[in-house]
Amino acid sequence: MATKQETIEEILAQLGDLDVRTRKMFGEYALYCDEKTVAFVCDDQLFMKITDAGLDLVDDPEFAPAYPGSKDYLLIDRDSWYEADKLRDIVQATADALPPPKPKKKKGKQ
Repeated sequence: MATKQETIEEILAQLGDLDVRTRKMFGEYALYCDEKTVAFVCDDQLFMKITDAGLDLVDDPEFAPAYPGSKDYLLIDRDSWYEADKLRDIVQATADALPPPKPKKKKGKQ
């Protein structure tokens, strides 16, 4: 089951003025903050990358794979999406804890 566009709009609305964007991939979405991949939205569920900083902000962490065969991610339940300040803090803390993205290689002349 692919993620609905309305789900992405709900999440982005809660994240307000954070530097976030999404990218659709295979019917699901990657969530970027400060140009770092911080989460995936699969089957209308939010899966955050696991960092100590993000875990510190979650009261009762739940872990689950984002898709069959994936590693576990921090599952943010839908009710928590509407605690906008807390959700923004988790997303930003996760982005801050992750290394900067690797520069993309330039395509050579053929």
